[in-house]
Amino acid sequence: MSEILSQSEIDALLQALNSGELDVQEMKEVEQSKKIKKYDFRNPQKIAKDQLRTLEIIHDNFARLFHTFLSGYLRVPVKMSIISVEQIAYSEYTNAISNPAFLNIVDVSPLNGQILIDMSTIVAYTIIDRLLGGDGSKEQEIREFTEIELSLLRSMMERAMPLIKEAWKNVIQLDLRLQKVEVNPQFAQIIPPNETIALITMNIEVGEVEGMLNVCIPYLLLEPVLDKLTTRYWFSSTKEELSQNQIIQIKNRIMNTKVEIKAELGSTFVKVKDIINLQKGDVIRLDNKEKSGIKIRVGSNVKFIGEIGISNSKMAVKITNVVKDGENDEEQ
Repeated sequence: MSEILSQSEIDALLQALNSGELDVQEMKEVEQSKKIKKYDFRNPQKIAKDQLRTLEIIHDNFARLFHTFLSGYLRVPVKMSIISVEQIAYSEYTNAISNPAFLNIVDVSPLNGQILIDMSTIVAYTIIDRLLGGDGSKEQEIREFTEIELSLLRSMMERAMPLIKEAWKNVIQLDLRLQKVEVNPQFAQIIPPNETIALITMNIEVGEVEGMLNVCIPYLLLEPVLDKLTTRYWFSSTKEELSQNQIIQIKNRIMNTKVEIKAELGSTFVKVKDIINLQKGDVIRLDNKEKSGIKIRVGSNVKFIGEIGISNSKMAVKITNVVKDGENDEEQ
């Protein structure tokens, strides 16, 4: 934003222009000269803003899928939301990780490389408490994970791999495998420290406990699909046409769906005292005429007209007419 001049400064500027101390042409040349833009070679900006926005959309879908999974898995309300999506040096990210940590190294095929999923230890302790029968509300001290606890956490994260695949399906079909779980950041060096990464930071709430979940994606891994990480490609790929095989499968499922149908002989109003006094052989007169046929309903809609008959010594209904579009006379 340009600096706002005071009235005294404006007066001094006008006086300098009138006296010739200041040349208007020189001022224009200064304004038209090229401006120098700072560039940080330690943290080069390799990923465009539009591509970061697409990564945010992808991981917003992952957050929605993951919190739904965790809510059912832990039987406790879980909330997740995106806080930020940025690109930084890998060393800057790893230096901020506490020890012990809960770090998941995931192989991502067919892309060449690995991603790192980092969950706050406070959230991990709460998940373990829930899995072992607790309510997850007790605050726990920072300590090393046991082998049993790591096994439980690893099993949970393995179930989350299809969720990441689902979130990325509009960009690329991934085959994810949880390679290992680390608790020491020094042993989670998936790329050189000076390499650029895309860091997606999410807030996760498990019950009353709140923490962070970070997804670290190296630029070298993203490079082959950068051209697909645009909002234009994203929204165009979400409108894929159904293949002929998918159309046949949908048609078969619809054709094999079972629905309940009802043959309605007619209706009438009867007083309660008449119902109480009903005897064997009494006749109840319905409002339906003999030659008008009976209504056959699918749900609340009349779809067919039929006639009453007998088939193999059983009462049956023969369809004689099809009602176009179906008549919804549920209130009649």
